[in-house]
Amino acid sequence: MSLFLLLCYNNDAIAMVYYEPGQDRNGAALRRSGHVRWFYTMYTVDEKFMIEALKEAKKSAAIDEVPVGAVIVLNNKIIARGHNLREKTNDPTSHAEIVAVRKACKKLNSWRLEDCTIYVTIEPCSMCAGTLLWTRIKKIVYGAKDLKGGALGSSYNIFDVKNINHHPEVVGGVLENKCSTIISDFFRNKR
Repeated sequence: MSLFLLLCYNNDAIAMVYYEPGQDRNGAALRRSGHVRWFYTMYTVDEKFMIEALKEAKKSAAIDEVPVGAVIVLNNKIIARGHNLREKTNDPTSHAEIVAVRKACKKLNSWRLEDCTIYVTIEPCSMCAGTLLWTRIKKIVYGAKDLKGGALGSSYNIFDVKNINHHPEVVGGVLENKCSTIISDFFRNKR
């Protein structure tokens, strides 16, 4: 399994280092020197890219949008990013996933995202899951479940519908606590 090391300084991420299987894992130990704290944290590939999606979610929160973020990855490189822009654009389709899909399709000059993976902080709704179905995306990775509107198993599963011609790999619960916290904190502050 490939891992990434996140190098932090005073709890701020400053570098991401690729970790090859079989390498010495002692670099993951915590080292303190005075009041400065350096440490490594091991992350899987999915966690590494979910951290990037969380950065996008924070951009949404900063402009008072529901904090959902997404990144699309091809060959282990981010090719598109998106965060919620519904309020800013007055467009109900400006979900993080749709924004990222539009950017990825433009970058690849194709509507097909067959070899891509999308990382999104919350389980996609039916509009977003349907869009991902039509892009033929290879894999969908999400963080937190959406019990009210999630279309990948929490409310219902769009891919359980008979006769659809594409079934991407779906992985849920990646950095689930971090992803659900950013959403719940946003709505708690709204009350």
